[in-house]
Amino acid sequence: MIRRSDDGCWSLPGGMIDWGEDIASAVCRELKEETGLELLKIRRLVGVYSAPDRDPRIHSICVVVEAEVQGEMKVEDNLEVLEIQAFDPSSLPQPQMSHDHARQLEDYLQGLTTLA
Repeated sequence: MIRRSDDGCWSLPGGMIDWGEDIASAVCRELKEETGLELLKIRRLVGVYSAPDRDPRIHSICVVVEAEVQGEMKVEDNLEVLEIQAFDPSSLPQPQMSHDHARQLEDYLQGLTTLA
């Protein structure tokens, strides 16, 4: 997980899709930019999250995937990311995660595929 510089909260790594980019390419790029990790394989779709109030900046649609990765975790973008850390599911950061990432993580941990 990454701790964001804009709100100081923990979140899943991710970002906006560039014009002309597909989702798999965006996942690969954002993962590398924010965590230093290399995408090996997208394993499954966790969900698509589109509630108008999920992101206070804009109405955004978030596609969450489970990914197999490799490499060493390191902050690549110091403007967006304060720190990066792996957490055991029993010790996830509290009290609040950025946007609706707590729900996304819960859906992942429960093995769900969600359209919300």
